This record gives sequence, C-alpha cells and structure tokens, in this order.
Amino acid sequence: VRPPYPGSSERDSPTGESSARGGTHIQPEQLSTARGRSAERQQGAAKPGTDVVIVKSGRRICGTGACLANAPLHQNKSYFEFKIQSTGVWGIGVATQKVNLNQVPLGQDSHSLVLRHDGSIYHNNEEKNRLPANSLPQEGDIVGVTYDHVELSLYLNGKNMQCPASGIRGTVFPIVYVDDSAIIDCQFSDFYHTPPEGFEKILFEQQIF
Repeated sequence: VRPPYPGSSERDSPTGESSARGGTHIQPEQLSTARGRSAERQQGAAKPGTDVVIVKSGRRICGTGACLANAPLHQNKSYFEFKIQSTGVWGIGVATQKVNLNQVPLGQDSHSLVLRHDGSIYHNNEEKNRLPANSLPQEGDIVGVTYDHVELSLYLNGKNMQCPASGIRGTVFPIVYVDDSAIIDCQFSDFYHTPPEGFEKILFEQQIF
C-alpha cells in the first residue's frame, strides 16, 4: 500500500472525493500538471525538481509548479474559487496556454495574471494591484475569482477586495501554482460562496468542425 500523498485526507472536501495522483485521468473542468500539459507541447521542457501532485480527483494541488485548467473562460462572466489548505508560496488567477507551467512565481510575462501569496497581483512582471492591508489569505480562507474578459477581481471569504487587475489578452484558463509546502483546493462548482451577480461557474462549449 502506498503512503498517502500530501493533503490526501478527505477533510474539508465539499464532495468527499477520493485522492488521485497527478498523471491519472483528469476531468475536463479540472487541472493538468506541468509534466502533463507542457510536455505535450514541448518535449523535455520540464525543469528538474518540478513535481506537481494532484489529489482528491484533480481538486487539490500540492508539490512544486503550476497547473492549468482544461476549460477556457469563453463566457462573458466566469467565477471560480480556491481554498488555501496550507500556506506557503502560491498563486492563483488566469493564464493562456503559452504559460510556462514550470515557472514559479507566475505573472512574470504576458501569459499570466495572478494573485501571489504576498497579496500582489502580477502580469507581465508588473504589479497591477494589491490586496488591501491586513487581507492576506490565510489557511482555511476561500479566494473567489471573477473574470469578464477585461478585469480579474478577487473576493476573500465572499467579500469583494476592490482590487481589479487587467492586461492579459487572448483565451485564458484558470491557473494555480504552489511551492514551499502550499496546498490549494480548486472549486469550479458547488461554491463555498454565492458568485457575484451576473457571474457563474465555467460553462463548457463544444466546438463543431
């Protein structure tokens, strides 16, 4: 019997799903690992030591590196959440498919727009905004994200932090990165908090050729 992976406990799970190792089948609304997605695009691009671990059926991210959701934000107003299960180095936001999933922290180029664990919001190596003082997410907190194809806005435990950020262009996907023992849960439905008016969970569109 293999030892449990970090964060593989069923505690705090809204759905009570069982754990799964990165590299197993991930549902479309869930996340792909740096080794999975980036390796498909660019053979041998993974940096030594990068190890993203996905547990709880693709909902919990730990280890080192970034994960990109499989579903793009096509709709006008999207909402999704992240729960800080364990603090450390982490970031959440949106990114294009060109993002380097082995780069921590993200926000260093034009392909990602992320909230970092220190409260700063970065895009293209520029601080676009910052969480209010004394509002850094702590263990157990829920960070909500809205995106309307112009601005990304953040909510802490259901409260609007009034720190919108913009600048990213093109088709984007939810993204999360972790390092230094951080563990993040991703919530794309069954939210902890009611989405702001007009925003809803990510809708899946089927392309017809």
